[in-house]
Order: sequence, then C-alpha cells, then structure tokens
Amino acid sequence: MADIDSVVLNFSPNSLTLLNAILAIVMFSIALDLRPENFQQIVRQPRAVIAGVVSQFLVLPAATFVLVVLTDPRPSIALGMILVAACPGGNISNFITHRAGGNAALSVTLTAFATVAAIFMTPLNTAFWAGLYEPTAAILQKTAIDPVQVAITVLFMLILPLCLGIICNIRLPELSARLRKPLQMLSMCIFVAFIVLALAANWSFFLQLAGAVALLVIAHNTIALLLGNITARLVGLSEFDRRSITIETGIQNSGLGLILIFAFFDGLGGMAVVAAFWGIWHAISGLSLALFMARKPADRSSAYSTTGLQE
Repeated sequence: MADIDSVVLNFSPNSLTLLNAILAIVMFSIALDLRPENFQQIVRQPRAVIAGVVSQFLVLPAATFVLVVLTDPRPSIALGMILVAACPGGNISNFITHRAGGNAALSVTLTAFATVAAIFMTPLNTAFWAGLYEPTAAILQKTAIDPVQVAITVLFMLILPLCLGIICNIRLPELSARLRKPLQMLSMCIFVAFIVLALAANWSFFLQLAGAVALLVIAHNTIALLLGNITARLVGLSEFDRRSITIETGIQNSGLGLILIFAFFDGLGGMAVVAAFWGIWHAISGLSLALFMARKPADRSSAYSTTGLQE
C-alpha cells in the first residue's frame, strides 16, 4: 500500500485552472441570490450571524484540533482535516437548508459573510492549528505556505465572483432571476462531474487511501453538525435558525480545500483524499439530515429577517 503522506495525486495545472473557474461560477450563481440588504441584517440583527461565524471559524477548527490530537492520524490526513475545517461553508448549504425547512435567508447570508471572512480566517486557522500540532507543523515548514497567497487565491476564487453576482442582481434583476436556478444547477453538475473525473484519474490511489480517512471524515462531519446545533442553542436561537447554523457548520467548501491543496501542497495524497471524501460525504449527511428535519416543521419565529433574499 502506498504511503499516504508521500502520495501525490495526478492533477495537471490545466485541471487546477478548470477547477478554479468552476468554483468561481458556483460562487457567482450563489451571489445572484444576494443583495446588500443581506449584509445590512448583520448590523441590525447580528446574533444569529455571529453564532454561525463563531461556530464555523472558531468552534469547528478548535474541535478539529482536539480530534486530531485524540486520534493521531497520519500527518497529511490531519492537515487535510484542519484545512477543511478552516474553509467557509459549502456552496450546497443553502439548498440543503431550504430542504431542511431552515432559515434560507440566514444560510445565504452566512455563506456570503463566511466567504468574505475566509480571506483572513482560512489561512489564519490553517497556520495556527496546524502549527500547534508537531506532525502537521513539519509539513507546513516543508511547503512554506504563504498566507498572503492563500488570501489572494480566496479573493479571486470566491470574493470577486461574489461581488460580481451581487452587482448583477442589483443592476440586472430580470436577467439574474432567469439565470439563478439554471446556473446554480449547471455549475453544481459540472463541479460534481469534475470531482468524479478527478477521482477516476486517481482511482487506484483513492481505493488504497479512502479507508484510512472514511471513518475520520464521517466522525469529523458529525461533530461539525452537532457543534453547529449546540452553538445555536447556547445563544438561544429558534429551531428555524438552528437548522441553518447546523447545516452551515457541517457543510464545508471542500472545493476550495482541493484548490488550496493542489495549489500549495502539490496534491498531497492524505489531504486531497480527505477533502474529496468530505465533498462526497457532507452532501450525503446533509441531505439525509435535511430529510429528517423536514419531517417536522420548524418554529419559524426568528430574530433574523428574510428581507433581501431572492425567492
């Protein structure tokens, strides 16, 4: 069996460019749901948004570090877990929140706000928590990752298309309304197809290495979902809002994680398999949880207004 810490997956520079473009299109399609009012709600009713951001960028990375210390996985696997936990919420979280009967407006705003915050928080959390754990700190020293370059990557892959989507929604509302659902469906289908093709190109490695990460990823994702719900409960949010924060915390942007892994860690096997498996598993767990939640309508009393969300 190949050493997971030394395996480098097959991924050409052209493939990385294509993945960057796909992720940018996904983010643009999400931004077609946004208007400035979504961000103004952060000032007027900040509790739910603050709880969601704290859950994503403080609670989950800290819990991931504890999980890594307790389970002591191979260094590349541990670093992959830390990196995924440092990423913002995933681009399917809004759809899953809607299916779960949660606060879709809060979910969209959290995705947007977390995406902006990721410019600073993703490289900061990765460097901080990985630096505290000696095996992952050694990988960081070898790769000499530059937080500024990570921030620039996040800026161009997430923030720029986010801003363009919001501008399009404001200036061209009719066009945005026509493009929104078809573009979201198309971009997600392309993204899934790309991941499938990337896995097919590395299938022998994936079969060898997936077993080493499967249980850890499932446990990690379960913990993320639980922590999102607990954090929302601790600040006294309604079930309507708790469903959103639970899903936002448990659905991570593993696509961004893959881009960072191939751009800065040369496709290191353990990291890439963790991110790829996360991308598959969080969709399964999120949709399953949404079906379970949807069986009972949530109390829709919410301090967070839905003003500004496009239906």
